[in-house]
Amino acid sequence: MTRLGTGIGWRPEIAEDIARLPGIDWVEVVAENICPGHVPEELLRLRERGTTVVPHGVSLGIGGAGRPDPERLAALAERAEALGSPLVTEHIAFVRAGGPPTGSPVIEAGHLLPVPRTRDVLDVLCENVAIAQEALPVPLALENIAALISWPGEEMTEGQFLAELVERTGVRLLIDVANLHTNHVNRGEDPATALDELPTSAIAYVHVAGGVERDGVWHDSHAHPVTQPVLDVLAELCARTTPPGVLLERDEDFPAAGELAGELEAIRAVTAAGVTTADAAVPKARRGPDARDTPDTAAARERLAAAQTALLSALVAGAPAPEGFDRQRLGVQSRALTAKRAGVVAKVAPELPEILGDGYRPAFGRYADGRPMTGGYRRDAMAFVEHLLTAASGDAPDAATRRRLTLWWQERSGPAPLSANPLARFARRARLVLSGG
Repeated sequence: MTRLGTGIGWRPEIAEDIARLPGIDWVEVVAENICPGHVPEELLRLRERGTTVVPHGVSLGIGGAGRPDPERLAALAERAEALGSPLVTEHIAFVRAGGPPTGSPVIEAGHLLPVPRTRDVLDVLCENVAIAQEALPVPLALENIAALISWPGEEMTEGQFLAELVERTGVRLLIDVANLHTNHVNRGEDPATALDELPTSAIAYVHVAGGVERDGVWHDSHAHPVTQPVLDVLAELCARTTPPGVLLERDEDFPAAGELAGELEAIRAVTAAGVTTADAAVPKARRGPDARDTPDTAAARERLAAAQTALLSALVAGAPAPEGFDRQRLGVQSRALTAKRAGVVAKVAPELPEILGDGYRPAFGRYADGRPMTGGYRRDAMAFVEHLLTAASGDAPDAATRRRLTLWWQERSGPAPLSANPLARFARRARLVLSGG
């Protein structure tokens, strides 16, 4: 098992701070944000200093009903090789549903959603993990996720589910202690029980992150300071094992470097205080399941596809809530998905909040209601503007706003991509204005 030490999630907004922070042994990058041929200079300099870089995927959907997409797996493999990484990580989650098995369009969640902890799902997940392990040049570790909702009819606890997944596949685990705390608040699951049931020797590293509680619901925001209850869960884990690495995650509302350094020091103090016994050997990773004990997953995949499509349709497309789910909690999750979608679109297309001002989020919420995301966030931004420009009333913009939205749309919808050269952008804008666009 690779010893990683203390790390932090690398984000462009805090790249300079990370380069100056003392005691950073390694960093984790969102895999989808890195192009193997154009690795950011700040990351390359960290690599030259000997800092380990681990790619962390968010879009594979290994817990979905379908087999892992070969192109997404190839992309993860390319990033691991480009960064010289000792492993890659992903999530035990589904992120899309629909498609041919259900006779409906593919819809995207834009978020990590929990899988039901059942034998059916475990069979599908084990097969998907084996496929991923075969395609990747380095070991794979999977993360437990935070959730606002629970599936009805679950057959295992989280710890039992993860333990059997490791036993059957040899996959490693990325344990997020903030997610264990989130599931304690939101789903009544005891973190200590989960840790007791985990095969701690399979842990590749640990995530620590901040969040906030609103109206009895814990939001795993990655935009708030790490709280004491999360550090307490980390201490519980460190009392059972010495994790090979611990990493601080922060995705938004980045504080000053001194505050980040303080959180890292608090994490170091907890890990240093842990009293552990020698861990058992890590289960040997299997490069694929044995034919004799591989279940026929075709029927399980069909059942899972139907269940996940029904849930995601209720969350993002206005479909009725599937039987057995807490409707109030589904509403909370649905609003959270819309808010996250609006936030990411605002980052992808920052001109839109500028053009629409305070009306951006309400207008986006009305657009997203019943309109699931079927492509990426850039396509979503374009569709949002198209909706505004064709709205008969309600969201129909005034004349000045319409002109600005039309210009924004025209600049991005033509046959040629929008140039990064400011002079070329100015010339194109001038042509559109002169032509009445």
